[in-house]
Amino acid sequence: MAQSLAKVLVHVIFSTKCRRAFITNDVRDELCAYFVGIHRNLESPAISAGAVDDHVHVLFSLSRNYAIKTIVEEVKKSSSKWIKTKAPALRTFAWQSGYGAFSVGQSAVAATKRYIAGQEEHHRRRTFQDEFRKPESPGVARG
Repeated sequence: MAQSLAKVLVHVIFSTKCRRAFITNDVRDELCAYFVGIHRNLESPAISAGAVDDHVHVLFSLSRNYAIKTIVEEVKKSSSKWIKTKAPALRTFAWQSGYGAFSVGQSAVAATKRYIAGQEEHHRRRTFQDEFRKPESPGVARG
C-alpha cells in the first residue's frame, strides 16, 4: 500500500490535582476552546471537549504521528501554563499526573459527544470516582 491510513478515536479524561474545583464557569468554555486548538496543532482534531469543576473530557481523532501519551502530556502542559494566566486564584493550578484513555468506535461518537456535553447533570447523580472505578457498561465512555 502506497499510503498509510488510520482513524482511531480516543476519549481521554483527566482531573485537576487533588480534584480541586479549579474549572469554574468563568474559564470553562475558553479552556475547552484551548483544548481544541492544542489538538489541532498536534494533528489530532478534537471532536468534542467538555469540563466540569474538577475534570475534563476530550474526544479526538488520534494522529498517526503522535502517541496518546504525547498528546495528553502536551495538552496538560500547555493548558496548565495558559490557565495560570487567567486569574490570580488559578496561579496554583495543576493537573493530576495520570489520565484515562478509551477507544471509541465510529458508531459511538454521537453518544460519546452527548455524554461529554451532559457531564454536569451526570455528576449530580454519580461521582467521577465511582464511575471511573465501576462504569455502568463496558461500551459507555467513563468519567
